[in-house]
Amino acid sequence: MEWDGDDRPPANWRRLHEAASLASRFWHGFGHLRPRGPEDGPPALVIPGWMASDRTTIALRRALAEDGWRVHGWELGWNWGAKADTISRLRRRLADIGNGQKVLVVGWSLGGVYARELGRAAPDLVRAVVTLGSPFSGDPRQNNVWRMYERIAGHKVDDPPIPRITDKPPVAHLAIWSPNDGIIAPRAARGLDHERDQAIELKCTHMGFGVSRRAVRDVTREIDRFLKRRV
Repeated sequence: MEWDGDDRPPANWRRLHEAASLASRFWHGFGHLRPRGPEDGPPALVIPGWMASDRTTIALRRALAEDGWRVHGWELGWNWGAKADTISRLRRRLADIGNGQKVLVVGWSLGGVYARELGRAAPDLVRAVVTLGSPFSGDPRQNNVWRMYERIAGHKVDDPPIPRITDKPPVAHLAIWSPNDGIIAPRAARGLDHERDQAIELKCTHMGFGVSRRAVRDVTREIDRFLKRRV
């Protein structure tokens, strides 16, 4: 397959930058996995990316909690790929943590694909969806890990067990992407105008969205701005 411009998956050498982030991923994985933030804060759910877990998103959840959110992990263990019941299980998770309020859903990488479909399946439970370096647009092969994903997840990227709909879900959607992403093509994570409400560019690695102290603060700042504009 031949891609041009922003449609092109990152060069293979960029994966070295992502590998360098693994040390931060390990270091920032220490801490409790219980809900974080003020008990009366608005609820938020963070969904980890592929081959990640709630421990991988501790830095991101801590930053959201410091901004006043009551932040919850997905509590579904390691994300080894989409399953037929992934969205229904997340919908039950929303009902558990929402307590009558709509929930902000933040999805990192593949977790953002789940977040969008969750917003489509349960718009009455979702306040907004935020995707971080998530390949929700374009061709599912516009990344440099799709072959490995197929081997581990056990299904083809163009025939997943959950819907892959590129049109915007019926809730507010902020897509945060990076030109320095070493895994996902910029176009795939940025999307087209009709596929999200707003796209914001940050300068970080793919792993940085969840483990970089600077990047997670940038993410929380952009979420706050986005939600304030929509009030």
